[in-house]
Amino acid sequence: MLTDTSIDLFSEIHKLKKEKNAIILAHYYQEPDIQDVADFIGDSLGLSQQAAKTKADIIVFAGVHFMAETAKILSPSKKVLLPDIICTSTNAQKIVETLPKDQKIIFAPDKNLGKYIQKKTGREMVLWDGSCMVHEIFSFKKIIRLKENNPKAKFIAHPECEEHILEIADYIGSTTGLLNYTIKNDSKEFIVATETGIIHQMQKASPHKTFIPAPPENSCACNDCPHMKLNTLEKLYNCLKYERPEITLDKDLIERAVVPIKRMLDISAQLGL
Repeated sequence: MLTDTSIDLFSEIHKLKKEKNAIILAHYYQEPDIQDVADFIGDSLGLSQQAAKTKADIIVFAGVHFMAETAKILSPSKKVLLPDIICTSTNAQKIVETLPKDQKIIFAPDKNLGKYIQKKTGREMVLWDGSCMVHEIFSFKKIIRLKENNPKAKFIAHPECEEHILEIADYIGSTTGLLNYTIKNDSKEFIVATETGIIHQMQKASPHKTFIPAPPENSCACNDCPHMKLNTLEKLYNCLKYERPEITLDKDLIERAVVPIKRMLDISAQLGL
């Protein structure tokens, strides 16, 4: 559905939010325009926390489809960090550390994050064979060359990157962790190994600093998530104006799915995350 090109989308979206008591939640990986019109920008954990406490009548969620999905995996002897407890890159290590040491764990859906958590915690886990396409494209050789050409730059990476990339990072953290590091660290240059959307917030928070996207292996590739970048300001306007597509779930599914999500939120609150 196309909109009138003369419409000021920013102004109309703000007007619709007030009229409908709506809130826009956007992931760091969304387009800059969507981030700028959102009421809250954050990573998966932060977005979940905001969604849980909002008093808005309508939540417009600018993310990707998997954020609205809940998987149910049954295992009688292993704690499954999907249906039993939801975790994100922000809280995964802390949540694993809260589990009894004799508790067997299946970790999903990202094997690279799982490997990183295993190394940090010393816990053996069965890793689901999944990964983030954006975080597997980075070139080790090109990053080394980029570091050599920018010796003052800090190399920071998301824990969903492959292990050999993480081994040369000055700092490893979730998108929120990476953002906070660039704000607090005295360095004026950063090489960033994650989806490029976060650089918009880094530049807004530290306009005097330089942020360089880590290079992909394939020169034709880019560090943009093709799923996150499907959203546009026009689609956001249409979504809010016409209130579709709306996500609806069966009551039984909601009751079952809220259990692992609530566990994550409760544990995160107890840990001060």
